[in-house]
Amino acid sequence: MTRIIEKRHALHRNLQLHKQQNNNLKLQISQLQALANIGVNTAMIAHEINNLLTPLSNYADLALLHLDDMELTKKALKKTSRNCQRASKVMQSILAVANGETEKKQVVNLAELVDEIFSCLCRDFSKDNIAVKIEIPNDLTIFAVPVPIQQVLMNLILNSRDAMMANGGILTVKAIDNGNSVEIEVADTGKGISAVNMGKIFLPFFTTKKDAEKTSGGSGLGLAFCKKAVQQHNGTISFRSDPGKATVFKIILPKLQ
Repeated sequence: MTRIIEKRHALHRNLQLHKQQNNNLKLQISQLQALANIGVNTAMIAHEINNLLTPLSNYADLALLHLDDMELTKKALKKTSRNCQRASKVMQSILAVANGETEKKQVVNLAELVDEIFSCLCRDFSKDNIAVKIEIPNDLTIFAVPVPIQQVLMNLILNSRDAMMANGGILTVKAIDNGNSVEIEVADTGKGISAVNMGKIFLPFFTTKKDAEKTSGGSGLGLAFCKKAVQQHNGTISFRSDPGKATVFKIILPKLQ
């Protein structure tokens, strides 16, 4: 009887020990997840800043190469200044989040938001045989924090351009008012998304560009950022794709919250 009691006590102690070890492991996993989240968020920030710095650098180089062409130099410097202002807004947004501040949503004219994206990009899409169609009512507004939504649209537009770089095509950005929400679509007639990759494209660090574009492979963070930013606006982002033909990304943002 004494042995049975001792065994029970030993089993109880082992059980308590395993419970404590399990709790410690859960705590470590939680801490590691927090660190992983910081790492992913930092990489996303770097990705977005790079989207702004690349054309900024190109405009500055263009101005230096054509100092005798005052009109071209003036145009390049204006766009460099505009991109610096956008980079500053992005950094202010990041600092606000880091300081625990909640960025306020505001009524934003969507057509102006999209127009600013194209005015800040370095290369004219027509030079790559890409036609751009903007189908957004001039008076259509969204209720959002401007910087992250603009970065979302920029990511989708750049991805569409990359998908059509080889053969050209049509890039369409359109939006409609659905009453309680605004529906935005960014569509291209590019190479589409293969069936095997459709379930992975929103995962952090997943990219197909490293194989296809050795010199300028993607980081795999653009679409992960898009999903996170849209969800923070209580919206949804989805896509449909016909491999080898076309891809359409759809964002739905609620009107007022």
